[in-house]
This record gives sequence, C-alpha cells and structure tokens, in this order.
Amino acid sequence: MVPLFGIFGAFHHAEITDPAQQIAHPAPVPLMQSGPIHIETDHLALTLFVDSKGHLLQRKFGDKASADGAGQTAYPAGGDGWYFEPALFVTHADGNTSTDLRVLGTSTRENVTEISLKDPEYPLFVNLFYRVSPKEDVIEAWTEIRHSEKGNITLERFASSSHDFGNGEFYLTQFHGDWANEMNMQEESLGFGTKILDSKIGVRADQFLNPSFLLSRGGPAKEDSGEVFAGSLAWSGSFQHLFERQPHGHLRVLSGMNPFNSRYFLKAGEIFTTPAMVWAWSKNGTGTLSRNLHRWVRTNALRDGDRVRAILLNNWEATYFSFDAKKITSLFQGAKDLGMELFLLDDGWFGKKYPRDGDNQGLGDWVPDPKKLPNGIGELTDNAKKAGIRFGIWLEPEMVNPRSELFEKHPDWAIQQPKRALELQRNQLALDLSNPKVEAYVYGVIDKTLRQNPGISYIKWDANRYLTQPGSPYLGKSRQTHLQIAYGRALYRIMARMKAEHPDCELMICSGGGGRVDYGSLQFGHEFWPSDMTDPARRIFIQYGYSFFFPPIATSNHVTHMGNHSMKFAFDVAMSGRLGMDIDVDKLSVQDREFAVSAIQTYKSIRETVQLGDQYRLESPYAGPRSAVMSVRGDEAVAFVYAIKDVPAAPLRLKGLDLAATYQVEEINLPAGAKSEPQTITGQTLLTTGLPIPHLSPFSSAIYRLRRTR
Repeated sequence: MVPLFGIFGAFHHAEITDPAQQIAHPAPVPLMQSGPIHIETDHLALTLFVDSKGHLLQRKFGDKASADGAGQTAYPAGGDGWYFEPALFVTHADGNTSTDLRVLGTSTRENVTEISLKDPEYPLFVNLFYRVSPKEDVIEAWTEIRHSEKGNITLERFASSSHDFGNGEFYLTQFHGDWANEMNMQEESLGFGTKILDSKIGVRADQFLNPSFLLSRGGPAKEDSGEVFAGSLAWSGSFQHLFERQPHGHLRVLSGMNPFNSRYFLKAGEIFTTPAMVWAWSKNGTGTLSRNLHRWVRTNALRDGDRVRAILLNNWEATYFSFDAKKITSLFQGAKDLGMELFLLDDGWFGKKYPRDGDNQGLGDWVPDPKKLPNGIGELTDNAKKAGIRFGIWLEPEMVNPRSELFEKHPDWAIQQPKRALELQRNQLALDLSNPKVEAYVYGVIDKTLRQNPGISYIKWDANRYLTQPGSPYLGKSRQTHLQIAYGRALYRIMARMKAEHPDCELMICSGGGGRVDYGSLQFGHEFWPSDMTDPARRIFIQYGYSFFFPPIATSNHVTHMGNHSMKFAFDVAMSGRLGMDIDVDKLSVQDREFAVSAIQTYKSIRETVQLGDQYRLESPYAGPRSAVMSVRGDEAVAFVYAIKDVPAAPLRLKGLDLAATYQVEEINLPAGAKSEPQTITGQTLLTTGLPIPHLSPFSSAIYRLRRTR
C-alpha cells in the first residue's frame, strides 16, 4: 500500500524542532526553468503558473482536454489584499497579521510535485504538495508550514487544499446523519455566498457529517454522465469544507482541519503538516468516479486491499455484556458449523475491581474479568483454534469510565474542563492523547493484549463519544487550542505502531457505528463498521451512501435480527459488502440455520467478485421502490436487487458487461426448496433492455450471478 503522504506527514513530522531531523526536500527547480506547472492524471489536470511577481496562480482544475482559465490565486494568504476566505492566515512573531507568499521553486519526484513558497519579508515557508494517481484520476493535496522567526507564529487558518473551480452552475452533495442514521444524501445548488460543511467535535468527528462530498458542474450529479468531483479529507478529527461563490461568480473550495478552537502556536523549526485532501474527478458521472476511488482506496488507503476478507461472527447482539467463557466457546463451534472463519468477542470481557457488566464502568482497566474469564483470553484463543476459527477482540483504548481503576489513579488523564462538572457520554470520557504518558498507555494496552494473547488476529477498535468539554490537563493554559490536532496526531501514531509491530492483526475501524469513517483512519485498518443500524431496510440507504467513496471490501455488513426481516433479505443486503453475522447461533431455528449455512457457502463463491471487483450502482433507493447494485470482476458479475416497497415486475438494466458477450444468468441464494433455471442472455440485452426481474414484495430481494460463456 502506498501511504497517504499528508497523513504520514501529520504524525511523523508534526513537531520536529531539530533542523537536522527536518524533511530532506529535493532541490527546487529554478523558476526560470519551471514554466507552467502541470499536475496531471490520465484525464484530470491542475494547471498552475507563476506571475511576474512570483505569485502562484491556478489556471485550471478539471478536464485535461479543456482550455485553461485566466488565472486565480492558488493558495491565498490573508491580510495583504486578499478579501475572501484565506487558505492560510498567520500572525507573525512581531504581531503582523499579513502574509505574502511568493514561489521559490518547484520539484517533482515519484508522482509528487512540491511547490515551495516564502514570504519575502519573513522567514515563513509554505510548501504545497500534490500527489497524483494517474489511472484513478486522483490528486492528493496537503501543506507544510515552517518558519524561523524570533518567537512563535500563530496559525489561524491552515487549509490542506484551495482550488478555484471557475464560473458555472455547481451542485453540492453532502452525507449527513447521526448515530444509527449515517450517510444520508442531500444535494443542493450552490448560490452566492458561503456554504460550510464541518465538524467541531474532535473525536469520532464523522458522527453528524462525513468529511466527504460530491461537487458536480452544470447540474445535479448523475450516475453515468456529467462532470463531477469527489472531495474527502483524510483526517479523523474536526474538519471544514468551505464553498465560497465570489461576486465574480467563481467558486472556491477550501478544505482542511477545522480552525475552530484550533489556533496553533508554531515554534521556530517545527513543521506543521496538514492531512491530505483527496480529490477525484470524472466527466462520466458518479459511477466512474466511485469505481476510480474504490480502486485507489484498495491500493492507497486500505490495508491489504487485494486480499479477500474472512466471514465474521460477532457476539454483541447475541450476548451483550452477559456471557462467560463457556457461552463464548459454545459460539465457536456454532460459527464454524455455519461456515464462519473468524469470531469477534465484543465489549464486556474486562475489568476486575469494576467488572464490565454494563457501560457504566470498567473502561480503561484492560484485564480479563476473573468471573467471566477465569483463565483469561488465552483459554478462548486456544478453544477457537481447536474449533478451527480465528479469534478477534473488542477494544476502546481511547476511553475511560470515571468508575474505573484507571480514573481513580489518573483522573487528570481524561479530557475535561476545570470548574465544570464532568459531562459524560455513554458514561465515559475520552483520554487526553496529547499527553505522552497517556499515548504510551493507550498503545501499551493494545501491545500487551496482542503480545500476551498471540491467538488474537483481529481487533475491533471502538470510540463511543466525542468531545464536548475539550480541555487538556496536560497542555497548560497557553496551548489548549492544540488539543484536537494533538489528539488526532497521537491517535495516528498509535495506530501506525500497531500496524508496524503487529502487521498480522487485522483492524476494524468502529466508532459507535460510522463515527470515524474516513481515509485517515482507514489507512491503518482493513474495514470499517458503517453503522449500529443493522436493519437491512435502512442499511440499503447507508451502504448506498458509503459506496460513493468506499469499496465493498472495506464495508462491514452484518446479518442480525434487527427489523424482524427474513433471513434471506438480511443476508442479501449484507452480502453486497464484507459479510458478517451478529446473532446467537445457538438460538437459530432449524430453517434459519440451514439457510445461513447455504448463504455463507454462496457468499464464498462470489466473495472475490464482490470484494475485489468493480461496483456499479444500478438503481438508487432514493429514486424509487427498488434498489440495485452489482459487482463485476473479469468474466463474472453479481447483481443484488432489493425491494423497499412493493415493486411490479420490471427489467433491470445492468452495467459493466461486455456488449458483445453472452452470459449465463442464474438466481442464487434462494430459500430452501426454490430452484432457478439458468438463462443465457446477451450482453447487449442485459445492458439495453435489461435483466427480467419478477414482482417483489416489500423487503424481499434477489441475487443474480452472471458468468460469461463467450
């Protein structure tokens, strides 16, 4: 996997004070040799140039074949003539609040272009970075800021990217929601003025709004036509996307960490690196855009994106906090008998003085509960191995209950405000990761758990609250506004250590559902938990929203009893991503057990196509009573069809197939006793007339497997 440069910069180079340790930048190309600066993929171009005074201007961001624009400021700094929202706003050590950036030079190495800027009156240096992924039409942008002034400078704004989109009609699609209601789509026209999409809650900052959006030019976004951009900030903390339609009609988009309550005092010699802003583009609609992004994610923003994922059984909805070693062990064989490959022990396994029998105590005390697990985790991993199934475990290492031994010993390790009563969420507080001792403790929890229990090969990393009293007992009164940035950087350092020192342990990113689904955290994980809403009727919408930015292999979908739908409907919805179950397998009816065995076997036969193939959205759940997606890989394809309401018989146009080929089409994952006769249909018919779909009653579904025959 190629690392996200901006993200790695954020935690590797965030607070370097020794000049000898600073980043070794390649020598800049002298300006008289640079000419226009072309940052290009196969079809997308960002064209920059330097004017006669050394200012960096942007001429184009869009179709490589389109004409250049007149030129607008590329990365505007505030206080010296720029009267719109600046990308950078600095108060210098002498109190001057103006900045003037001039180009020193440029260099390109390994698909990364670096543009060096400096204020001619101050030793303030700003380096802009652009990394291209040519085939996927993706450009990552991030910024480095450093100085050698006599004293600290103050960073008031620090955007990762600033792009001018020119004139025209623009439509913005955001993805908003709340716990168990993530990724609802909302599209609107961008008129004059400023529109902001942001988060100010620091931890699990995606809870109310995902840091991703779609921006279409010329009209509302369409699936198979039209120019559209996708933007996503690779950062798990507070973010801001600012869309400003200026009086002359131009649209500028600023993206980065949210400057709200994050004023940063930068020491001389320290390098401040922003997270990467990921831009993708297509002139053929959101379908092509998403498939490009999915391929980019599997290669650049996801661990082991080329390896199929195991099928997982989670005990949470089966047992909640009430279990013991005997009960958990009983689930191993039941899971194995169903065809499962991995078992996840969820919340409730730890705590001695304050056993984790509910969510009001025990967080922070990561020792096995001697009553539930008298022989520790090792007994469970040994029994899982005997049953022929892998073992995983739940951790929430960033959090603490006030009712815990950790809080009794170190109350000052929790994020809090002085003179205020503690405000709890889910009866817990967040630990202050800006404190190096806390950072070391949190990593120690993970490291000790894995080293003492080598049978653990999977961790579900949870985070069940955000910040409402963002105060750090460690940072002191002068640096309180550093907390959210310092927290995010420390979190990534911890995750990076886990990845480096325990490379064979898989990681699920979970934050009370989809509270931390972003490219920043995902670079350390193998998948994410989209939502605690597992009712398949709602999951259709949630999974549809995520599909614009995240591939099926990263999307963990579990079969549960939520919503009281049929086992087939629950499986059919979950099988369009990474399949798992969250059910007490000991209590399954004979009929449901038989169907689950068959469904899991069926999923194994299509898993590579679903997880590693190209996904096509066929029908939107927002547009009608039927929704459909399909995955195509080589000569095989799988189509998933879901009825949200009563749907009359109607053909379904497929995508991604060979127009000149012939396919054998067969309905799979059928209920017991049902049979499907394979049909031979031409690619032209499937793509133009469509696949015949019978009448579907509400909350029913069908899966079709297609195999190319010639």
